[in-house]
Amino acid sequence: MTRLRAPERTASSRSRIGWFIRRAMSLEKHLYASIGRAIMRRPAVPSGAKGFRYDSPTLLILVVFIFVSTIEVFAIDLIVHRWQPVRVAFLVLGVWGVIWMVGLLCAHIMRPHTVGPSGLRIRDGLDLDVEIRWDDIHAVAIRKHAYEAKPPRLMGGEGSRTLVVAVSNESNLEITLDKATMVRLPGGPPNGGEQHVTAVQLWADDPRAYLAEVKKHL
Repeated sequence: MTRLRAPERTASSRSRIGWFIRRAMSLEKHLYASIGRAIMRRPAVPSGAKGFRYDSPTLLILVVFIFVSTIEVFAIDLIVHRWQPVRVAFLVLGVWGVIWMVGLLCAHIMRPHTVGPSGLRIRDGLDLDVEIRWDDIHAVAIRKHAYEAKPPRLMGGEGSRTLVVAVSNESNLEITLDKATMVRLPGGPPNGGEQHVTAVQLWADDPRAYLAEVKKHL
């Protein structure tokens, strides 16, 4: 077994901490950008493209969480209002948590999947945004998949890898690629960064409309 020397371990720890900070800052940036888009009513849909939402299975859950969390902020404030430092700390954390969930909700609505002249863009939440050109696509079909548990982002081996963008452990569309195609996924190793995939399974609220729009271009 190879052991890292102390300076190497320190450098590795600093690298991981630096990556974590950059990742957190990136998520915060996407969070507030999504809220801004919701306020201005400007979904992230490229010119000439059409957006397709994927939030119907989770929309009600997010709204309920936001409502309950907002009530909790006021309830905890009533309990700890005598202790000012504690009150301020809980208020900051509580409000930040509510803003986070509002931003996540806005991201699901304002960052839809898109079908446009240049190809497809597959999105999920705050930062997944995979672009696939028409030249790389072999076929798109309505094909339902139900996963027993939350599926990994990538399924299969090196020769046949599927990018899974499921919602509530389900997908209803499958994109088959002509060959292994490089996509860039958010996050760190092992499943973040540049990855080669041969298919994509995703969820769209209206898969028939999505497929009809694909047929106009493919």
